[in-house]
Amino acid sequence: MERYAWKAIVKDGMLEEYIRRHNEIWPELTQVLNDAGIHNYTIWNVGNELFGYYECDQGCDYAARVQAESPVVDRWNEYMKDVMIMEMDPVTGAQPKLTQVFFHK
Repeated sequence: MERYAWKAIVKDGMLEEYIRRHNEIWPELTQVLNDAGIHNYTIWNVGNELFGYYECDQGCDYAARVQAESPVVDRWNEYMKDVMIMEMDPVTGAQPKLTQVFFHK
């Protein structure tokens, strides 16, 4: 199991809408996450900053590939563009992975 973390920005005044959309996440999107082996997906915020974390049962590369190949993920990203700013990795098409600098078990 590998861990994956990302960050993004919520546009000014859009945090409540961002939360509402995630409270109504599409079942087909949760299926893609399951198919990608993604579990324990959590998103936090402070101010306009977002921090996401998830665990990848089959590795981060596999999870990124499944998401990049999914038209559902493409639709979700388009749906979220008006409420958030996230620069995607041009190679993987996914959120840029943060580099882990500390871990305590």
